[in-house]
Amino acid sequence: MEQPPGTIQAELPLEDIAISDRLTANEDGHLKLLSGQLGVDISVSDGMLLLEGAPAQVGNALEVLNRFVTLMSQNKKTVSPEEVMGLIQAMKLDHDIDTAAMTSEVVFTTYRGKRISPKSPGQALLVQGLQTHDVMFCSGPAGTGKSYLAVAHAVALLRRKEVSRLVLVRPAVEAGERLGFLPGDLEEKVNPYLRPLHDALHEFLGQREVEELAEKGTIEIAPLAFMRGRTLNDACVILDEAQNTSVDQMKMFLTRLGHRGKMIITGDVTQTDLPVGQLSGLQHAMGILSDVPGVGSVQLKDKDVVRHSLVQKIVQTYENAAFKASVKERE
Repeated sequence: MEQPPGTIQAELPLEDIAISDRLTANEDGHLKLLSGQLGVDISVSDGMLLLEGAPAQVGNALEVLNRFVTLMSQNKKTVSPEEVMGLIQAMKLDHDIDTAAMTSEVVFTTYRGKRISPKSPGQALLVQGLQTHDVMFCSGPAGTGKSYLAVAHAVALLRRKEVSRLVLVRPAVEAGERLGFLPGDLEEKVNPYLRPLHDALHEFLGQREVEELAEKGTIEIAPLAFMRGRTLNDACVILDEAQNTSVDQMKMFLTRLGHRGKMIITGDVTQTDLPVGQLSGLQHAMGILSDVPGVGSVQLKDKDVVRHSLVQKIVQTYENAAFKASVKERE
């Protein structure tokens, strides 16, 4: 077939036929994803990856694909489309992350046998931070997996008996932290605010075990206001939606940390429900505590979104629109 003007062709040998099969599985799903992300046409023929496109893009694609093929040869497990996206981003950005570790690092294995692993450069940094810090902050847009990985790490700590209980906390801003007027007992009142964490727990442990652990008090749920005056020893405490805490509330929460305790604080500093002009406790804490030993923080980006591929585009479009609006206001 005649080569279009301004394009070049290149070949990359696939020494392992199994890699060829994995790349072309699911109606060439991985090939289509790689092609779209790298901006070149990619096909497989006779044990070779065939590339065609603009010279600069082909050169970049060859480098990324060579590393990707090497990674696949080292890692025999199935690689999901989300993991492919994360690996491509890490390689394109030349991120300071061991890309092989992104798919080999297993945070937790669910009761159904599913292995929970980081799927993007930012997620890999978050997992590293969770493993090396007693207090870990993470801010990022919806869909970046911050709460999901926080729960996975917490459940893993519980399984390894590094902590004896989990405490799930969220500021109930919509109810003004005053839950008394809502119907039901405390758990019924707080549950709607902690649904994302509950969903993750059920996926990891199954409904029966979650209910048993809750009955024993091994898993506790509570609004942020109920943390005042407590000391949380031997516990992993997750504060979700932390962008909706005030500076004083965040200070109160952090000083609940007890012996052998761990704290994970997640949220999105760009999506606060606090009154206009009030500083988010999450943003404030991530700023002033960045140099404190034992405290870590990670800022996830839209490139770390691992939901439907459209979610990343939607998040980026909203962020671009917000930036343009802020520039226009300053003009």
